[in-house]
Amino acid sequence: MQETIALTPEMMVVLGLLGFTIFLFVSEIVRVDVAAVSVMVLLGLISMIPGLGGVADTHKLFDGFASNAVISIIAVMIIGAGLDKTGVMSQVASFIMRVGGTTEKRVIPMVSGTVGVISSFMQNVGAAALFLPVISRISARTGLPMSRLLMPMGFCAILGGTMTMVGSSPLILLNDLLPAGMERFELFDVTPIGLALVTTGILYFVLLGKYVLPAVRNDGASGESTVDYFKRVYGLDYTIREYTLPSSHPMSGHTVSDLEREYGINVIGAMVSGDLRVAPWPGYQLNGTARLAVLGRADRLDQFAERAGVKTRGYLDVFSDALSHTKSGIAEVVIPPGSDLIGKTVTEIAMRKTHGLTVLAIHRGEETIREGLRDVPLQAGDTLVCHCSWSALARVEKNRDFVVVTSEYPHEELRPQKVGFAVLFFAIALGLILFTDLRLSVALLVGAVGMILTGVLNMDEAYKAVSWKTVFLLASLIPLGAAVQETGTAAWIAHQTLNLLGDVAPWVLQAAIAILATFFTLVMSNVGATVLLVPLAVSIAFAAQSMGMDADPRVFALTVAIATSNSFLIPTHQVNALIMGPGGYRVKDFMKAGGIMTVLFLVVSLTMLNLIF
Repeated sequence: MQETIALTPEMMVVLGLLGFTIFLFVSEIVRVDVAAVSVMVLLGLISMIPGLGGVADTHKLFDGFASNAVISIIAVMIIGAGLDKTGVMSQVASFIMRVGGTTEKRVIPMVSGTVGVISSFMQNVGAAALFLPVISRISARTGLPMSRLLMPMGFCAILGGTMTMVGSSPLILLNDLLPAGMERFELFDVTPIGLALVTTGILYFVLLGKYVLPAVRNDGASGESTVDYFKRVYGLDYTIREYTLPSSHPMSGHTVSDLEREYGINVIGAMVSGDLRVAPWPGYQLNGTARLAVLGRADRLDQFAERAGVKTRGYLDVFSDALSHTKSGIAEVVIPPGSDLIGKTVTEIAMRKTHGLTVLAIHRGEETIREGLRDVPLQAGDTLVCHCSWSALARVEKNRDFVVVTSEYPHEELRPQKVGFAVLFFAIALGLILFTDLRLSVALLVGAVGMILTGVLNMDEAYKAVSWKTVFLLASLIPLGAAVQETGTAAWIAHQTLNLLGDVAPWVLQAAIAILATFFTLVMSNVGATVLLVPLAVSIAFAAQSMGMDADPRVFALTVAIATSNSFLIPTHQVNALIMGPGGYRVKDFMKAGGIMTVLFLVVSLTMLNLIF
């Protein structure tokens, strides 16, 4: 059906490099970023061999580091870090947990569906990068491993790019690649296909996630929870529950201290009239309806609920963020010799009001004091077991009256006062992407630089926000993708495949084109695969028509533009590279989960293409 393209020595070398790269990725002899850099260097060395100078232009070998895609990823990571630093992403995570709950089967549809919709109007890697901090927050609060949440989110970000004609670069390019006189696609022509794909992705992970997703526990997950501390150190089954104290309750209008003395509980959080406080001071008045977070043994809390006539929620609601172990927990603080606090009681010091510490126990020699703590004079060497916010502990660490024993806790400095600047520059970047012709990288850098200049992030924090593993992986693979295209290797593979098929039914041709597009998008840029295959697909459809087959060139072209989003098998796609490090994934994890997703993508997309068009 297609004319034969001669196989040149340069093509043979590129084919060998492709096979070698895939082997390194699959075998994981070295890290994927190291493998990518090694292949890039090898590409440059081979180009110095006489007769193989056309394999790669050594003067452009490192252009990938300045590519639009790589700079865009760097910028969007900085923007995401800025939004997280001001607490925006924490609020988003809290909203998702309130609406979607805290179980994997409820969180995945909520997060993945949201990212899918967002990525239909902006670059999918941007949507995925913005939700990385959200996933991190949700993982920390629910105890769900990030590896169980990141891949569904990342895959749905890729799938979401098929929901509109501006959701991915191939679909944006498609109308410009169609022959003159052929009807162009409108913005939402592909929406039914994209919706079907996103729905398939969500259902896939909800139903089969427990079989295909790894459960990787990342080291350095922030902090130890209050409950875990008591179980580990004391073997006590302490827990935190949230209660609502109605305005009609007899204790309404009383203070936190009154409530604690009456029922023998520890109030570690209170919210009255929208004023939420962690470690509220004993004199804090519970006027009107109050929400309380109470710490204690399960049986003691049951007694409190029964005696006080209040009901508990099955989960933390308004305190889910403030009392997550990324924000607060158990700390051990020693009273050193020479401290001005020696001889004073916790009540006299106003420990909660002054220092933000809720004292739960006092270690003194071989004794542990748990009752009547408010009236015990402190001695040198006393170890106070306290519940506190990590920000309060950071302040206590600078106070000479204390020696903080707990050193491994999140020293996170949020800047909520900068939220206006963060949201403003995010909106500016998004507006430039959607409503101007400015390059994506420049538009995103406007937002990133704006956040740095306004103090949302400092430059060191911006550098730290960038996943350099992702940057080197992608930048190093770009020259290989260019070599596949520019040496004619991609065209040779396409023609050889189609020549082998011969005269077959139109749907077989369409499926073959989709599979070719899937393969090419794994080893080269999806833009390059689209530019190469759309004209080829159109010419194949016209040839099939001339033989009396019912083949629509427009649908064949759209098949290519859709199938170049089928990038789940190995971490060469920008989104996959982005989530690989934070999720602790290995190539085999992508092959396991992505292999099934690849097949589902082909089946659903081809079915929907033929149903809709």
